[in-house]
Amino acid sequence: MQRLQAFKFELMPNGGQARDMRRFAGACRFVFNKALDLQQKTYASKKKQLSFAQLCKHLVAWKQEFAWLKESPSQALQQSLKDLDRAYQNFFAQHAAFPKFKKKGQQESFRFPQGFKIDQPNSRIFLPKLGWMRYRNSRDILGVAKNITLSQSGGKWFASIQTEREVEQPVPTATSAIGIDVGIARFATMSDGNFIEPLNSFKKHENRLAKYQRRMSRKVKFSKNWHKAKRKVQKVHVTIANTRKDFLHKKTAEISKNFRVVAVEDLQIKNMSKSAAGTADKPGKNVAAKSGLNKAIQDQGWFEFRRQLEYKLNWNGGILIAVPPQYTSQTCPCCGHIAKENRQTQAKFECVACDYANNADVVGAMNILARGYRVAACGEDGSGSVRKNRTKPVSMKQEPAEATSVSAMLVEAP
Repeated sequence: MQRLQAFKFELMPNGGQARDMRRFAGACRFVFNKALDLQQKTYASKKKQLSFAQLCKHLVAWKQEFAWLKESPSQALQQSLKDLDRAYQNFFAQHAAFPKFKKKGQQESFRFPQGFKIDQPNSRIFLPKLGWMRYRNSRDILGVAKNITLSQSGGKWFASIQTEREVEQPVPTATSAIGIDVGIARFATMSDGNFIEPLNSFKKHENRLAKYQRRMSRKVKFSKNWHKAKRKVQKVHVTIANTRKDFLHKKTAEISKNFRVVAVEDLQIKNMSKSAAGTADKPGKNVAAKSGLNKAIQDQGWFEFRRQLEYKLNWNGGILIAVPPQYTSQTCPCCGHIAKENRQTQAKFECVACDYANNADVVGAMNILARGYRVAACGEDGSGSVRKNRTKPVSMKQEPAEATSVSAMLVEAP
C-alpha cells in the first residue's frame, strides 16, 4: 500500500534567509488574496469561476505590474494559486467554508513542489533562491520527498517534507474493539471502564496568557515594545498547542496499537461550540456559562483526536467507525430503554426501567461500541429514532454491550 507521510523539522536560517522567507511568504499571501478578489469579481459579473490555468495567466500580468513579485520563486506563487483552487473545490464539495482572505502574521507559509535537495547526513536542505539551510535533524526521512512546505510559528521557521513510499499491507496485532466517549470531565472514557484524564493545556496557561495579553494591550501598537510583548503571547500559544499535540499523539498511538476496531461519536464540534450571545433583539441566555463550556470544548482537541486515531489505525491495520451521537448517554445498555430520566446527573446513569446503574460516560461508550457494530455490519444509522418510539421496555434483561463476544462481532479491516 502507498503511504503519504510528512516529516517536520525546525529550520536554522541565517538573517538573510529568514528575511527572504518572510518576503516570499508575503508575496504568496498577496497573490492568494489578489486571486481570491479576482475570483469574486469574475463570479459577480460573469457567473463563472476561473480555472487554475487562467489564474496562472493573470499571475504573469501581476508580475509585470508588481516588479517585486519577480524576486519570489515562481513555483511558490503558483502553489498559492493551487491552494486557492483547492479551497474552492472543497467549498463546492461542502468539505470546507468559503475561502477567506489571508492576514499578515497568520499562517505564514509557502511551498516548493520541486527544485529542493535534502542532505540528511549533514542536516541541511537546499531551497530555490534561499540556498543551503541547516535544520534540526531529529529523525530519518522515509520515502521519496514530493514537496516541502516552509511555515512560521512562534517566531521560528519549520520545514514539513511530504514523502511517498510503498509499505506492506499492515497486519493488525490487536484483535479487540473499544468504544470511546469523549468529554470534558473525562477526556476519553472507554467501554471497558477505563478512562483518560483531560490535559486542559489552555486552562493551565490561561492566567499567564491573560497577563501577557494585558501587557501587550497597553503598548503602542506596532512599536518595538508591542512586538516584544506580542512574541511573549505567541510563545504561550505555541506552548499550549505543542503540549496538546504531544498529549494527543501519545494517547492515539497507544489506542491504535491496543485495539483493532475503535468506535467514536460523529460529533459536529463547530455546532457544539457556537456562541450563545444571540443578537441585540434576541439576546442569548446563560452566555457566560456557554462561553466557558465552549472554551473547555475547544481545549480538548476532539477533532484532532479523531483525525490522528483514523490514520494511525489505518497504519496499524485497524479501522475507525464514526457513529451518530444521538441518545448514547440516555440508552440503557442492558434493556435498551431510552429516557432522559435515565441520566440523573452528569456522571450517574440509572435506568428507570430495569434499574441498571453505571457511570454515564461508561454507558455512553458501551452504546457507541454497540452502535459501531451495527453500523459496520448492516449500515444502521444508529440514531435511536426507532427505539425511542418504543412504549414498553424489553421484558427480558440482556447482558450489557461490553459483555458481547468481541471476536464474534469483530469487523474485518480493509
